[in-house]
Amino acid sequence: MKGRGALRRLAPQARRFLLRRRRALLVLTGWSLLESAQTFFLGYGVARALDDGFLAGRPGTGLLWLSVAAGAALVGGLAMRGVFAGLAELVEPLRDGLVRRAVARALASAVAGPARAGGTAGDGAAAVSRLVHQTEMARDGFAGLVLAGRSFLFTALGALLGMASLAPALVLVVLPPLVLGLGLFLATLAPMAAAQRAFLDTDEALSAEVGAVGAGLRDVVACGGRRSVAEEVGGLVAAEERLARRLARWAGVRTLALGAAGRLPVVALVVATPWLLARGVTAGTLLGALTYLVQSLLPAVHALMSALGAAGTRLVVVLDRFGTSEPALPGDTPSPAPARPVEQPGARTGGGARQGAAGSSAAAELRGVTFAYGPRARPVLDGLDLVVEPGEHLAVVGPSGMGKSTLLAVLAGVLAPSGGTVLVAGAPARPGGPPGPDPRRALLPQEAYVFSGTVRDNLRYLRPDAPPGDVGATVEALRLGPLVRRLGGLDATVDPSALSQGERQHLALGRAHLSPAPLLLLDEATCHLDPDTEEHAERTLAARPGTLVVVAHRLSSAVRADRVLVLDGTRSACAPHEALLEVSPLYRDLVGVSPV
Repeated sequence: MKGRGALRRLAPQARRFLLRRRRALLVLTGWSLLESAQTFFLGYGVARALDDGFLAGRPGTGLLWLSVAAGAALVGGLAMRGVFAGLAELVEPLRDGLVRRAVARALASAVAGPARAGGTAGDGAAAVSRLVHQTEMARDGFAGLVLAGRSFLFTALGALLGMASLAPALVLVVLPPLVLGLGLFLATLAPMAAAQRAFLDTDEALSAEVGAVGAGLRDVVACGGRRSVAEEVGGLVAAEERLARRLARWAGVRTLALGAAGRLPVVALVVATPWLLARGVTAGTLLGALTYLVQSLLPAVHALMSALGAAGTRLVVVLDRFGTSEPALPGDTPSPAPARPVEQPGARTGGGARQGAAGSSAAAELRGVTFAYGPRARPVLDGLDLVVEPGEHLAVVGPSGMGKSTLLAVLAGVLAPSGGTVLVAGAPARPGGPPGPDPRRALLPQEAYVFSGTVRDNLRYLRPDAPPGDVGATVEALRLGPLVRRLGGLDATVDPSALSQGERQHLALGRAHLSPAPLLLLDEATCHLDPDTEEHAERTLAARPGTLVVVAHRLSSAVRADRVLVLDGTRSACAPHEALLEVSPLYRDLVGVSPV
């Protein structure tokens, strides 16, 4: 059922792909017709050489017909050269399209990472598996399928026409067992495709798990989680082994079907020989029919079954996993948000949000903002109104999955709301024009980005023209001196793999402090720091000119903030810490304070 469903999903896309490449299909058809003629003359020449030549006492005629068959074989060789040239015009565009789709999906996932907890090294490993392994699998599978399918079609055409021209009764003997064997084989394709899909799912999950474990190996050892992780990885390895065995069993069934399709026609011809001779079929005709079967038709059947049974099922599964449409990166083609009435500010924030109007000097403003990950998905943000004033320090707290990272991604312009308005410094959060850095804000995700440049270049990433004095002031303000000295100084080259997660976050915080952006958005960007370093970094960033919005990893961050926004599903409340303790039961639970 899954295999048939995948075929139904892929059929329209395959049709469009082929229709756009009519020229390549015509080239393949033309060269394949030459190959079909070669097949026709191979068996026909052998039959005529025996009946009209050697058995009739005319060896010259026999040799002439054999030379015709040999010449046809040479023409077939030239035809294959043309076939491969035409094949490249079909196969390479498919691979290029899949690579573009894999890259677009990985980039879209990475860009949306701040709003989707779980963007890990394992996701990168799965993306690499899709980009490298599965695209090449699709390329090779498609090429093999086209070659085998084309060869079978035109070889069968030439062979059956040749047998019909020699003696129509030959077709009646050979065709039924051939169709029976093919039917038995086709019945194995759907279950084999399902097993292949499960195998690829497990292979990708294993790649993701191994990548995630490798990225956090020190934490696994430190927390004593080696046994648990080994059990998880071992379970995936065992599952992949079971699926590989299932595929091997279906390959055995396929081999039986291949034997039926590849041997029964010959057996039928041998068994029917007395009946054929009684109806005037000559020895040369029988030898020509046997030549058609052994030299042309049965090898083509074998190649077709091998391609369909292995490459074909893998191709359907891999193409289905790539989807039927190319994912768009956030910001590529932003669609206008549907109009909706602007609710009174504060209506969804427990009355604690400060009011603002269009064109106000607010650092950031949300009016009736709604966001959901899909048309039928439950909203993560629902009619949220919020005004963040210049110079304010706002902490965002709430249970996991309540929309904290989504809120920061909306403020950063990474995600577009499905309803409402988002303003940064009085202008739309997602301005028109080409994509690029927005000088109004800087977003620091949980997974800090550090590249293989100098320490100075990493700190100046958001402000390349920062003078040495400002760089030194940032190092001193954020207490980065010990880390910088350990790395060899500001002009030393950074090896990102040699840094801990906390060291990466510390460098990224220095980058944020040096940034000219008036709005800083920290999405758990201090979660790998110790509490003292986190407190000092947040106080330092809050003291710089500008506004700070922090998704709090520890509740102590909320206590330090000017105001706290509590997200609880589609409900929210916003107020200073002390006031919020009085009006929000959820906040009291998070802080661990009992109601008075």
